[in-house]
This record gives sequence, structure tokens and C-alpha cells, in this order.
Amino acid sequence: MKIRSITYFCNPKYPLNESILQEAGTFLSEAKSAYQASGYEVQTTRLATIPFPRLLGEKRIDDLPKLTEKLEEAIQQVEIAYASLGPAVPNNGRSYEVIPGAIAASQNIFFGGVIAEKKMWISLQAVKACAKIIQEISHLSSDGFANLRFAALANVSAGSPFFPAAYHDGDIPAFAIATESADLAVRSFIDEQTAMIKNMKTEDKAWETLDDGRRVLIASMEKHAYRLGATASQLALKYKVRFGGIDFSLAPFPIESSSLGTAIENLGIPKVGLHGSLAAAAIIAETIDRAKLPRTGFSGLMLPVLEDEILAKRAEDGSLTIKDLLLYSAVCGTGLDTVPLPGNASAEQIAPVLLDLAALAMRLDKPLTARLMPIPGKNAGDSTGFDFGFFKNSRVMALDSMPLGSPLNSDKAFTLYPRHSFELRSKG
Repeated sequence: MKIRSITYFCNPKYPLNESILQEAGTFLSEAKSAYQASGYEVQTTRLATIPFPRLLGEKRIDDLPKLTEKLEEAIQQVEIAYASLGPAVPNNGRSYEVIPGAIAASQNIFFGGVIAEKKMWISLQAVKACAKIIQEISHLSSDGFANLRFAALANVSAGSPFFPAAYHDGDIPAFAIATESADLAVRSFIDEQTAMIKNMKTEDKAWETLDDGRRVLIASMEKHAYRLGATASQLALKYKVRFGGIDFSLAPFPIESSSLGTAIENLGIPKVGLHGSLAAAAIIAETIDRAKLPRTGFSGLMLPVLEDEILAKRAEDGSLTIKDLLLYSAVCGTGLDTVPLPGNASAEQIAPVLLDLAALAMRLDKPLTARLMPIPGKNAGDSTGFDFGFFKNSRVMALDSMPLGSPLNSDKAFTLYPRHSFELRSKG
């Protein structure tokens, strides 16, 4: 297991307050050293701010590209790898329009766009705006890579350390940990014979029944959570910074031994995408829920297609579709992540996918995001062709979508309450 990121949350003010950013850099530097001394590889340190519309204010919203450039320069000076300026918000329509220019002006700054909130409404105007952003920024480079730095957010609260969903909700600094820990699930749900064939280490006891595998995964997560939390408590006390928790979403790395696709198939699924996959995903997600740990963010089962070797293979051979990924989001997960789309996918075709995701998030009362990646010049079935160490190349996935008609093709917002809210009302 590795630490994907240590994320520091703050309000850096505007114009940027150098002392606040310096404090962030100092904290993250010591936090990284402390966790490395505890035996963990720390891949990145990151900064997340309050949502940029609040940071800038309505009258200065067009300053976003300038703010982005200055923040990128500032984090480089204090040796922070990446920053998130948070999401555009529906009560400021212009905030969506300025994101493409800001992404074009930077390399290491991330953004989001809210399409649905906990007030239980979905903004169709915001859905359209995010679809337009996804389509527009796909053309900033020949490989569509800029969409790695943007996601549509549905029902996502502040405090998640995973980008692009990360944002802060106040003035008091905080920090949180994101893990890269799919290998824990792979080793927990693997029998001893298979482990020997694949030259992989099992945990304290090879599993014989489903409950054995669950027990091993829970014990592994809780062991690491205890170690991570102990160091976090020391850091929080020394720097008077609130510890927000751990997002233990079992994030993968694009090798088979750190693949959630591998973990799902270890449960007896011939290929992720075939029937039975939803049950396997639900079992792993529910096992994560059983673990006792200080939670933040998604803390679920993350299925990013291009960041997972087996998921990328199943998308390549056609076993795994976008509809499958949406289906699995109903029982686990963070939504649709690093999904390669045809380059000619229009904003009008992307919007229904975002709407489906928002409906799942609202009806199930869970956080979901969509990080979709149209690749210019590529059609469904073409090789993705990325040159990025955190990606496993696959094939462009088919997008079974057409533009929406009335009444969903409007700029209105509508409410969509969780099912349990009506049950509670009827009992009351």
C-alpha cells in the first residue's frame, strides 16, 4: 500500500497570501517525511482551496486564469505538486465558462463543476455547462489529456483528498490522506495456490471462504489506518491543523497486482463486465464500509478505467462498457473515472451521461464524479495512445448516447430525493 496523496485544505485568499501557502508547503514537507519514516511511499503532496467562485467573488470571476497561473507558480516555489481550485457552482453560471481558459493556462491545477448538490436538486444548466467544458478542453492537446484535471461533481462534500473532487469549506486549515491500496484487496481475495503462481504475497492467512477474504481485507485496512492516524494525530497537534481523515477508496495502479479489476476477478468473475461483476463490486465496497477508520471523501470502491490494468483490458476487449460502470456506481465507487470517449463526442451526447450520474448520486445519496476523456481524432475501438506512467492504455469506449429532448433538455433545476427520505417521512 502507498499514500497517493497528502492533501492540505486552506483558504489562500485573493490576492494569494504567501504566508498561508508557505505554511502549507512546510506542513506538507514534514508530513511527507513523517510518513516516509513510517515506511510509506508518498506519491504526491497537494493543496485544495475553497471553491474559486467564493475565493474570487462574482465581480472578479474572470480573473480565474490569472489566479491559476499565480497559484501554479506559488505551489512550485513551496514544492507542492498539484492544487485544486475547487468547483464551479450553479449559482454562478459564469464560473463554468472560465474553466477552459484556466486549464489552458496551467499544467498542475485541477477544477470541478457541481451538477447536483445535497439540497437534492440537479441543475440541468450545470450538466450542460460541464459537458461543454469536457468537450472544449479535450482539444487543448492532441491526446485529450487536459480532462484529467476536470470532473463533474454530484453530491460531493468538501474534504476529499482525491483530485479533481477536492475542495475546502472554511478558513481553518485541514489535511487528509488518500491511499493507493488496491493491492490490499487483491491479496485479501486470492487463494494460496494462485498467489504462488503469480509470485504474490498473501496476507496473514490465505482465504478459504468469502468471509475469510473480508476479514483479511478489514484487518489490513484497519492496521494501516491505525498507523496513518497515529502520525496524523502528531502532525495535527504540532501544527494545529485539523485531520480530516483517510479516503480509503482502494485506488489502483496500472499493474495487475494493484488492480481492482484483479480483486473483482479473484472473487470468481471470469471477466469484469460479465454478470456477477456487480455482486463482486458490492461485496468489496461493503467490506470497505465494515472497516473502522477515520473516513473522509468517497471511501468506496474506485474503478478508474485507464488507471487500472485489468479494467483497461476489459474495456479493450469489450467486456466492460460505460453502462456497466454506471451500474456498478449504484453499489460502490466514485462514479465514472478516466473513461476514454470518442473525440467527436458532442457536449449534447456527453450531457445525458452526466445526468445519469447525477441521478444515481441523488437517489442513492452518495458522492459521485465523472472524469470523461474524449480523445481527438479517435473513434470507438481505437487505441488510446497515452504516454503517462499512471495510465494503462486501452481502447476508446463506445458512447451510446443521443442529445436529450424536452423537458430534460432545459436550463432548469429539479429535485430528486433519496428513496429513504420518503420512507422516513411515512414512518414519522
